[in-house]
Amino acid sequence: MQSYTIGQAARLLGVSPDTARRWADAGRVATHRDDSGRRLIDGRDLAAFSVEVAQVGTGEEEVPYTSARNAFPGIVTAVKLGDVAAQVEIQAGPHRLVSLLTREAVEELGLEVGMRATARVKSTSVHIDRT
Repeated sequence: MQSYTIGQAARLLGVSPDTARRWADAGRVATHRDDSGRRLIDGRDLAAFSVEVAQVGTGEEEVPYTSARNAFPGIVTAVKLGDVAAQVEIQAGPHRLVSLLTREAVEELGLEVGMRATARVKSTSVHIDRT
């Protein structure tokens, strides 16, 4: 399972590293230390926490997400596989994006809860890029 540093988690959550550190210090999200002593957050824990933060807000001033290319980097929070189709949810800061795509595409990308991904939006279609 992929783990994230406090700085990486902060970028994915759309907050400052200090805010992410305070949340970790307060026990709102679990951390562990790697061999070099850096604090890391398990991808599944970060995915669950990102959904919680999006529902209640960050407590900080909201920064608008804009992108000339309509790209929303975030973390995969849910993957639902059917026989042919699949549904992938990404939490990109305060934004929850849902994409319907083929099961084959999800498997080729190796998408799973807790990993980073970028949702690219064109009209009403959302395409997922593994990052």
